[in-house]
Amino acid sequence: MSSVLQIKNLHKRFGQLEVLKGIDLDVAPGEVVSIIGSSGSGKTTLLRCINLLEEFEQGEILIDGKAIGYRMRDGRRIREREAVVAKHRAMTGMAFQSFNLFPHMTALRNVMLGPMKVLNLSREEAEVLAEKWLDRVGLLERKHHHPSQLSGGQQQRVAIARAIAMNPKLMLFDEVTSALDPELVAEVLNTIRNLAESGMTMVLVTHEMRFAHDVSSRIVFMNQGQIEEQGPPSELFYNSRSQRLSEFLGRTAFKR
Repeated sequence: MSSVLQIKNLHKRFGQLEVLKGIDLDVAPGEVVSIIGSSGSGKTTLLRCINLLEEFEQGEILIDGKAIGYRMRDGRRIREREAVVAKHRAMTGMAFQSFNLFPHMTALRNVMLGPMKVLNLSREEAEVLAEKWLDRVGLLERKHHHPSQLSGGQQQRVAIARAIAMNPKLMLFDEVTSALDPELVAEVLNTIRNLAESGMTMVLVTHEMRFAHDVSSRIVFMNQGQIEEQGPPSELFYNSRSQRLSEFLGRTAFKR
């Protein structure tokens, strides 16, 4: 089965600091991969490179077998024009820690905007699509509410619906519950769980260890810019080979 995502020897630096040190990762269709690790291990930077929000100095990222973000010219690796990068970026959807909804637009309009502007859907088509995904995240009855009228968990669910409405080949979730009050976390995690069960291909950065254990096809443990260990949850959570991973899990609330 061909990979939805292939990452080959990815390196990313911020000045003299090398944040990603040769990442190799494949994600198959329908797979749910959770990336865990300590703060500063490179998890979010990796997602931002996949979504082309960060430039990277070396390596290759492919979505559905197509290299994104860069091309070779006269033996040199150059960044694609921004219009091309935007098309490549649309192959992935990303939900962030912050919701980034337009405050002057209703939930429905927030979800409709991308399909109209980027996918060139008519207003009527975009509205049908937006209502479909708001229904999937349990917010159809609040489609005419503005962000200020929604809880943080509801805003995050609208943001997830907005990303998925663009029909991405791959969904990326970056610590989407970290800005939420504890009582709102479950509703967002349940939304992601339902999407995973529907067969959506996704990569998550999360600090919710129990959720990662329960929903993931595979766990990837990052340490100091490298993938130190990866495998099924039953292997990494209960029989890890890495001392650093054992120490990391020992500092979390996960009960083995």
